[in-house]
Amino acid sequence: MQSFEQLLQAFNASFEKEHFPAQPASLYQPAQYFLSIGGKRVRPVSVLMGNELFDEIAPDSWQVATAIELFHNFTLIHDDIMDKAPLRRGMETVHSRYGEPTALLAGDVMLVVAYDYLNKVHSPHLQKLIRIFNDTAKAVCEGQQLDMDFEKQPTVSMADYLHMITLKTSVLLAASLQMGAVLGGASEGNQQHIYAFGKNLGIAFQVQDDYLDAFGDPQKFGKQVGGDILANKKTFLLIKALETASAADGARLQELLHTQPADKVAQVLAIYRRAGVDEWARTLKAEYDAKALQHLEAIAVVNRRKAPLQELAAFLLQREY
Repeated sequence: MQSFEQLLQAFNASFEKEHFPAQPASLYQPAQYFLSIGGKRVRPVSVLMGNELFDEIAPDSWQVATAIELFHNFTLIHDDIMDKAPLRRGMETVHSRYGEPTALLAGDVMLVVAYDYLNKVHSPHLQKLIRIFNDTAKAVCEGQQLDMDFEKQPTVSMADYLHMITLKTSVLLAASLQMGAVLGGASEGNQQHIYAFGKNLGIAFQVQDDYLDAFGDPQKFGKQVGGDILANKKTFLLIKALETASAADGARLQELLHTQPADKVAQVLAIYRRAGVDEWARTLKAEYDAKALQHLEAIAVVNRRKAPLQELAAFLLQREY
């Protein structure tokens, strides 16, 4: 069994190449630029880990992992446009650097190339892999649309928010693990458990991500801290604060949703802290982490094979950025 770091190095070595033709450079260079920024590459490595949990890594897993990474970056390019985000991983976003029309096309072509890699898979399970991939892609789009819809709604329930982040964020991690498990010959029951492991881990990760957007160190986080607050996004932090804040803080929070004072982020964070949202977020993350590990424990393979996935969970949920 290989560790996450070992598989990450191997994937990076295979992925660090030109995935696009040279011309037109005005389209393909922005796409390659975005890939060059890098990232954690947790999802493609999860394909490899899901495979190796059950068997030796099959050559097809590298094609699927590459497709997953390209799809993920396609979603990030488009998300940055919709969120008007100036930075991604501490670097200029594609639309900031090259303009929105080029960014849209760069994302689109990245998705097409992802399918090119899926088309290289020779596994007899290809049809199932494509079904998982397509179902996941639709779910991610649904989640992003719900995220935007929430911006127009005066209130959002915690259940609706968790449903949204499950679609937008966690299903891709879950599907990555399941697709690897399919290639490893996992049973349907084991596939369901590894999917649930990834889904719950993904929710815990998103809870942490929302927390860090508010309370993280911008130098470590790589994104604009307080961006969700400035954009009035209905994150779980805001939803919980509106539920638990004092009457005065709740009223002020509602006012801040409709104004943009220079110290808006500082004011909102002060309300969050008084409402105990920061501590609640850490507890919620721990709850979903525990659920994830319960499903990992239920997978019918010897425990020593699960160690890399246990390390993955720790890696994702102990970060400070």
